[in-house]
Amino acid sequence: MNNKKYEFTGETKEWCGRILHRIRAVVSFAYVKEGEIGGWIETESNLPHDGNAWVYGDAEVYGDAKVCDNAEVCGNAEVCDNAKVYGNAEVCDNAKVCGNAKVCGNAWAYGNAKVCGDAKVYGNAWAYGDAKVYGNAKVCGNAKVCGDAEVYGNAKVCGDAEVCDNAKVCGNAKVCGDAKVYDNAEVCGNAEACGNAEVCGDAKVERSGEYIVIKNCWSSMRWFTYTRSNRKWKVGCFYGTSEELIKKAYADSEKSGKCYEAIVKAVETIEAAIQEEE
Repeated sequence: MNNKKYEFTGETKEWCGRILHRIRAVVSFAYVKEGEIGGWIETESNLPHDGNAWVYGDAEVYGDAKVCDNAEVCGNAEVCDNAKVYGNAEVCDNAKVCGNAKVCGNAWAYGNAKVCGDAKVYGNAWAYGDAKVYGNAKVCGNAKVCGDAEVYGNAKVCGDAEVCDNAKVCGNAKVCGDAKVYDNAEVCGNAEACGNAEVCGDAKVERSGEYIVIKNCWSSMRWFTYTRSNRKWKVGCFYGTSEELIKKAYADSEKSGKCYEAIVKAVETIEAAIQEEE
């Protein structure tokens, strides 16, 4: 009894010193129709015949890499070395998963994203754009890593957190909750950026006490962030110094000005107390 879901078409190509084979479905399953031409694999161990996993387009899977369960690899994506894509995960466009990396669950890696080393992207997480996730890093939950952002070392990005632009999360750092790290900001060391924190600009958070998050309880009810490394505030669309924040707030209204001025003075008092202990 033939339990195979695909066969080699006979078309081959050399890639990275390996011979890859084009595949063709011999039965219909999931979204794949019998006779549909697929992508490229090196051996049948790259794409087991059980499950609904498939390699589409010009995607390539080779080495000891494996695509299984209901996973999909498509576009010009590449999965190689000892990497594994499984569950309901998707790797597409020009994304690359290599080393011992894993993309699984309902996770996506697309665009020009790279997931490598011992990194893992799982849950409902996305890695896209030119993002790089490597080392022992983990991206999970509903987290997103995009742009030219890098997550590496033993870092973890989880919850609904976002890391984008040219931001870096590294070391043993953790970004979680609804936190956002973007622009050229960096969260590193043993720091945690969590809750509703927004770490941006050229801010650098190396310890968890290097930012303060406060809620605007007098009007918008939005959260805003002060980062100690560059002494700047992120309030909605505003990003700047204490003096600039107060000036803008007074331009909006007397009430807003007085409230923000009080917050700035309170944070300056906290800042002074922290510096005395350091």
